[in-house]
Amino acid sequence: MDTRNRSFMLGTAAAESASDAVFASAAELFRLLATPMRLKIISALCEGEKNVSQLLAEIDTTQPNMSQHLSALYRAGVLAKRRDATQIYYRIASERAATLCRAVCLQIAAELDGGREIPAADRLVPLAAAKG
Repeated sequence: MDTRNRSFMLGTAAAESASDAVFASAAELFRLLATPMRLKIISALCEGEKNVSQLLAEIDTTQPNMSQHLSALYRAGVLAKRRDATQIYYRIASERAATLCRAVCLQIAAELDGGREIPAADRLVPLAAAKG
C-alpha cells in the first residue's frame, strides 16, 4: 500500500473514532436527561440558582428523590453547587445540556399547544439571550 492510501485510511479511522466518541457522549447525555424529573430540575435552574427547598417548592417530589436526581446531574457535570452555611445551592454548569433541554421541551410544548412549530433559529437560543 502506498503512503498516501495508508495516511488516508488512518485519517478515516481517526475521524470515525472521533465520531464514535461524539455519538457516545450524546447518548450518555440523552440517557442522563431521560427522566422528566431531571428535565424539570434543569428547567427550574435555568431561571437561576436555587437551593433544595426552593426546588421542592416548585417541583412535586420527595426530598430524597430530589437529592438523588440532583446528585446524578451534579456528578455528570450538568449542575454545579455551592454551600452557604447549611444550604446547598445548585445552578446550571452545562449550557449545552440546558440548551438541549430547552430546545426539545419548547418544541414539544409548541406542538402540544396547537401544533405551532418553533422556527429552527429560535429553538437553540440560550435563555439569557432570549430574555435580553
